[in-house]
Amino acid sequence: MIKVVGIKFHEGGKVFEFDSVGIPLSIGDCCIVRTKDGLRFGEVASSPKGLEDKFIKRNLNKVKRKANEQDIEKNRELRKSAFSFCLNKIEELKLPMKLVEVEPYFDGSKAVFYFTAEGRVDFRKLVKELAHELKMRIEMKQIGVRDEAKLLGGFGICGRELCCVSFLHDFEPVSIRMAKEQDLPLSPGKISGVCGRLMCCLIYESEAYRELKRGLPKVGEKITIDDVQGRVSRNNIFEDFFTVDMEGGRVQKVPKEDWRRKS
Repeated sequence: MIKVVGIKFHEGGKVFEFDSVGIPLSIGDCCIVRTKDGLRFGEVASSPKGLEDKFIKRNLNKVKRKANEQDIEKNRELRKSAFSFCLNKIEELKLPMKLVEVEPYFDGSKAVFYFTAEGRVDFRKLVKELAHELKMRIEMKQIGVRDEAKLLGGFGICGRELCCVSFLHDFEPVSIRMAKEQDLPLSPGKISGVCGRLMCCLIYESEAYRELKRGLPKVGEKITIDDVQGRVSRNNIFEDFFTVDMEGGRVQKVPKEDWRRKS
């Protein structure tokens, strides 16, 4: 049996499994781990759990050791200096890109620079400058605005930590139709996240709303009740009725079950 621990390399990043090799670790601890590309500085995202060898589908990389204060300070300074140098060079070269995050490998073998841009960017000269200054292999990764929010972290309009940071590891497509189905105001400020895209949480209850509205007339649809025409003005799926503006100015509430029986 081995102890498997989850490690992430940046805020909101994907969690990877490592063999803790018996090192006592807790959530939030920093550690140095071995990867195929070199030593990386990571943070424990899930507590070690025991697994029998037969349940391990691949050879896991191992935790080298728990990080000490000197390691933490070294990693912080590496990130800070690499970020600052790159930022200055981007401005100097007038490149149409926004630097988001830098992850220098702990052993100095490589540094990954995450950036956003509206289109493709010719960063060959920037890479040469970075490699010369940092004496590392350089990798540039262009990411989207949602990935940017995931890396930087923050809080949504609900007051809670962003879903993509706290638990949502994979993005799913979100459409304006989901907001319409939930009768939400279509103002961008109301249904957009800090990334500027539609909020990921719109998808959580989308299927429930779709199911609850199944079989009901749509808002704006003309229907006939007791030989009198009217137009549906509102669906109240939580109280199981819909409202109809009848001819003559009368407003009528129709229970969902009654409508089903008449359908």
